[in-house]
Amino acid sequence: MSVVIPIERAPAATATAMQRVGVLLVNLGTPDTADARGVRVYLKEFLSDPRVIEDQGLLWKLILNGIILNTRPARKAKDYLKIWNNELNESPLKTITRAQSDKLAASIAGHTHVIVDWAMRYGNPSMQARIEALTAQGCDRILIVPLYPQYSAATSATVCDEAFRVLGTMRAQPTLRVTPPYYDEPDYIDALARSIESHVAALPFVPELIVASFHGMPQKYIDKGDPYQAQCIATMQALRKRMGLDGSKLMLTFQSRFGFDQWLKPYTDKTIEQLGKDGVKRLAVVMPGFSADCLETLEEIAQENAEIFKHAGGEHFSAIPCLNDSDPGMDVIRRLVLRELQGWI
Repeated sequence: MSVVIPIERAPAATATAMQRVGVLLVNLGTPDTADARGVRVYLKEFLSDPRVIEDQGLLWKLILNGIILNTRPARKAKDYLKIWNNELNESPLKTITRAQSDKLAASIAGHTHVIVDWAMRYGNPSMQARIEALTAQGCDRILIVPLYPQYSAATSATVCDEAFRVLGTMRAQPTLRVTPPYYDEPDYIDALARSIESHVAALPFVPELIVASFHGMPQKYIDKGDPYQAQCIATMQALRKRMGLDGSKLMLTFQSRFGFDQWLKPYTDKTIEQLGKDGVKRLAVVMPGFSADCLETLEEIAQENAEIFKHAGGEHFSAIPCLNDSDPGMDVIRRLVLRELQGWI
């Protein structure tokens, strides 16, 4: 005679708080204050990352702590003051990233179990603080969204590094997904083209050509296999095709080089200077690799490179705003997030 032993079953899953999904937008970072102390803290964290400066040996530590952190913060603080959001006492990058988070949350509000937040890879709000905040609100799954259209180890990869470092401190880890780069996706290319066309149409002059300036990178990083340059080129090829322009009317350049190594060429500042010397009088510059305006776009391009162009003989210069939290820009982020959340929502 067989005996049936009743099995105690676990109760059916219910929509508890631990079934929420987090979405974390992440951008590069910013000092907390526009003074030498704030910039020093930020630069120390940024330049101590082996993804940014790969050789973190004794020589670099001596240069960083003995020279850079004693001289550069005061100079960069003056640059930050030129663009600082005085009303909120923060950098524009922080203001814009917060707005992107708020608008994304509003656009997917129908998914009531999804919580949208934002963080900076360096500085505040930190990724650790926001990942912990999302898990405290019951998110057992988190989608990390690096706000970089083109992948590089110094940007996208270090976001992943930090996310998993944070998880390494947690016993109850959330499940993570990370959005891929979107450098040639039609929505992104179309948003860029529409942004450029709209801005140029509103200018009091007609640009003779447009320079597309991407953030630079040491050439040796590319030589080691980083796909960043190839993805920037792919973005430009798609954008030229979309706008019906060739390389003489929509030029690819790289900005923000640092140190003495050879960086990706052609250099933005040298190109803009040469254009002025060659007789170009009317120029517009777009920064397709930046999802939000920041020091590198608002000060380096819109102010510093504008002066370079005019000193070289140019007359009219305009920096085209990044996609920021514009409707086309937010549509790119929203579509990317909803696609990568499939199966979770």
